[in-house]
Amino acid sequence: MPADGITKPYLDAWLKRTAKALAGSGKLSELSLILARDGEMDAAAWRSRMQRILERVEEPSFELLTKVDSVLARPAKPVGDGAETRDLFS
Repeated sequence: MPADGITKPYLDAWLKRTAKALAGSGKLSELSLILARDGEMDAAAWRSRMQRILERVEEPSFELLTKVDSVLARPAKPVGDGAETRDLFS
């Protein structure tokens, strides 16, 4: 329970769901890069902020909740869909 004694069931559920979605290797970094595209903060700052949010040190705004949800809800691009793929260094 938070220090102020107020529970926030929606936020608790969001944090649990988001932590699970970001548990895979590189997922938090990938989210940070996507969030950095808007220019508000760089990827390192986003990563740090998201870590603070997931650790319940910082409370996210509703706007950030919906932005993260929209990124996490995007379907993964299938491999071998006929699109040309390139290595990072090519």
